[in-house]
Amino acid sequence: MKPLIDIDLNDYDYHLPDKRIAQYPIQERDHSRILIKGHDGCINQDTFKNLSKYVQKDSCMVFNNSRVIPARLIFNLSTESFVEIFCLKPVDPSDYQLSMQTSGICTWQCMIGNKRRFKKNALEKKISIKGMEVVFRAEKLNLSGYVAEIRFTWDNASLNFAEILEQAGRIPLPPYIKRPDKAMDRLRYQTIYSRVDGSVAAPTAGLHFTENILSKLREKNVHMVNVTLHVGAGTFLPVKTSSVYQHNMHAEYFSVSYEDVEKICNAAGPVIAVGTTAARTIESLYWLGVKQSLNKAYANNESLVLQQWEAYHLPDTASFHQSFRDLLTWMQNNGLREIHAHTKLMIVPGYVFRVANALLTNFHQPRSTLLLLLAAFTGDSWKDVYAYAMNHNFRFLSYGDCSLFY
Repeated sequence: MKPLIDIDLNDYDYHLPDKRIAQYPIQERDHSRILIKGHDGCINQDTFKNLSKYVQKDSCMVFNNSRVIPARLIFNLSTESFVEIFCLKPVDPSDYQLSMQTSGICTWQCMIGNKRRFKKNALEKKISIKGMEVVFRAEKLNLSGYVAEIRFTWDNASLNFAEILEQAGRIPLPPYIKRPDKAMDRLRYQTIYSRVDGSVAAPTAGLHFTENILSKLREKNVHMVNVTLHVGAGTFLPVKTSSVYQHNMHAEYFSVSYEDVEKICNAAGPVIAVGTTAARTIESLYWLGVKQSLNKAYANNESLVLQQWEAYHLPDTASFHQSFRDLLTWMQNNGLREIHAHTKLMIVPGYVFRVANALLTNFHQPRSTLLLLLAAFTGDSWKDVYAYAMNHNFRFLSYGDCSLFY
């Protein structure tokens, strides 16, 4: 792996007019546009419904099946006053699935909006679920800045936290979408293959897929693999520090089954990451395999962590197949059918991708970690791609169009 290089954030900036930021999804998912840039350097465009034309037979396509939760909770104090609680990650129980299934009580780390109004230790609201009236309470355990641990309780033990959120919460649209969330966002700010509750932002590259597209990919013998990475609230934040090396990358939880690690390992064709979250997940798997081969044995699933810059200082002589085989062996020896881990991996120019051969992704904000990841994958040619997209009226960011690099 190359050593870290000097990175001037001004080189990863561009002018993005507000009018180019998609405020609504296009009417049909697969009618969005796709910009294609191949190894030959040529830039083309098409409609997303024709994606299968550009995917090589026997490719392995990796999807993030995390589901966006209605993470925004509004507690009205009066007709003109409210406190907003934005759920970030579970604390007790700390496992996402266990927390979502918990009945009666759970604790989450949350961001607090209008925190000056949160004067009492507890807030409450009445909600109606399945014809039952439920009292839902949020108790402030501690507060540091705009982040707090909040204990949620509700007075009906037959309901789990997922059901409470579905009724009480609102979809957490990113801040650059300048409108209130609507009923249709519950469907459209969600991939059709989302399965596992936990994200507070959508893995947006997947928003363009339909069952028809997936069917066409299967006809080309494209192998589809699911990973789960719960997207955190920091995903879309621009880098505000003077140096990228001072930026604190948020940790994100991910899980991958033994079968899916094996499918990636045995891929006969290119590995295509559907989105930056899928890319970070499979690259993180590579480095966890490297760490295992160095006899940095993991005590259990809880010790599986990849730090922000760790990958840049580990040896990278192993092929991705060898690294994945080492990981599979460790899973077998420990009787694990699924990996549960956390990654802070920050991919910036100078990083060499070990697993992903192609990347499908939306158009990202200036000076963001997502744009830095793209620049690491495609080099300076991202500037030509973005100039083309701007000149040809592509729609940007979460509800916008997408691009395929291979």
